[in-house]
Formats: sequence, C-alpha cells, structure tokens
Amino acid sequence: MNIVSFIFARGNSSGIKNKNLLKFKKTSLLGNSILQSKKLHRIKRTFVSTDSRKIALEAKKYKAEVPFIRPKNLAGNNSPEIYSWRHAIKFLEKKLKIRPDYIVSLPTTSPLRKVSDINRCISKAITKDLDIVFCVTPSSRNPYFNMLIEKKGKLNIALKMNRKIFRRQDAPKFFDLTTVCYVFKPSYIKKTSNLLSGKTGFVLLPKERSVDIDDFFDYKIANFLSKC
Repeated sequence: MNIVSFIFARGNSSGIKNKNLLKFKKTSLLGNSILQSKKLHRIKRTFVSTDSRKIALEAKKYKAEVPFIRPKNLAGNNSPEIYSWRHAIKFLEKKLKIRPDYIVSLPTTSPLRKVSDINRCISKAITKDLDIVFCVTPSSRNPYFNMLIEKKGKLNIALKMNRKIFRRQDAPKFFDLTTVCYVFKPSYIKKTSNLLSGKTGFVLLPKERSVDIDDFFDYKIANFLSKC
C-alpha cells in the first residue's frame, strides 16, 4: 500500500510569529513532525507544503521533500486547510505521478502525539477501509451539563434533555476534535465538501497528547508536558 505524509506549515501563522519553527525539545515543531513521520515504516515519503522559503529550508534540513512552494492564496489565515490538501494531491498526481492510497497529515502544532498514535490511525484507516480518520479527546465541557448560552440577559444550559442531568457522567459523551493526525484517501478529499460525510473513523487519545499549540500559553504547556 502506498502511503505518504504531508506536513502543512504556513509561514504566516496567526497567534505566534513563525510558529512552525519554534524550538521543541532538540529540534523545531516542524522538525519534530518530520522525524515522527520518518519513524513509520509504512510511510514511503515525507513531504512539506509551505509558502515560506525559511520553512522549506528547515524541512530539507530534516530530509523532507518540498516539491513546491504553496500559493499565497492557500496560506492565509482564512484559507481552509482542505484546499491545501487538494492542492498537494493534485501536484502529486499531475507533476510527480504519485497516486497514494492514503495521505497522513501531521500538523506541527500537536507535538506531544506518539508515533504509535499515528500508527493506530493508519491501521484503522486500512483495516476498516475508511475515507478519513480523526483523533479526538474527551471534552471537558458538555452542552447538556456545563456549557451555557445567554438569552435576554439570562444564562441557560446550551442543550436540554427531557430528564434532568445532575452529573456530567450522566450526560451524552462529547469529544474535542484534535489536530494530532489525519489519515485520508485522496479520492475522498477531492470530492467531499464535508469531511464528516464519508466513511469516517476516530482514535481516542488522552488530553496530555492532544495539546494544540495556538498561542504562547499552549506552547508553554506543550514544552512543560514534554519534559514530564
């Protein structure tokens, strides 16, 4: 089976300047994702999609392939990531004549994942013949119990059930979608307008491996947990 990985790393990251190049352990956030990819024997090639020459140089330092510089219109704060996925798929198929069965996306902002977490996602996608696999973690807030909405100056539970909920454990389970890892079929990404519309699966991960670095507070937490 032909499986490749992509790390999608914009130069114009919001929240933290040059976020993808921040130091993490003995490497960078970008380098960390590349090194994790290269530890997986099922991943044949590791690519980086970026609009930044600086990020491209960092990627090559860790022996990742940078076959193109991503167009600026796919690297803005409001650019949906799926468009970058489609751009990468099109380039692989048309320019490199590569048609992978699955692509593994490894965002730099979830550096606390384990290589075994990625492997679980790949295995689930293959064994279940899924279109896409997500990583989720138990949500700390529940709309049936402790999430509130404001209406006419009053606070109310976001969602109500016919019976009263006195403990969070008695409410329906909710999960947070993480940026730990995505495993998807290129054919699915090319045609879908809703990532949840196909044959989907998920891998449940603990919170300590699901931190998503969006700002410096998250970055400090990730660095702290990496030393525990």
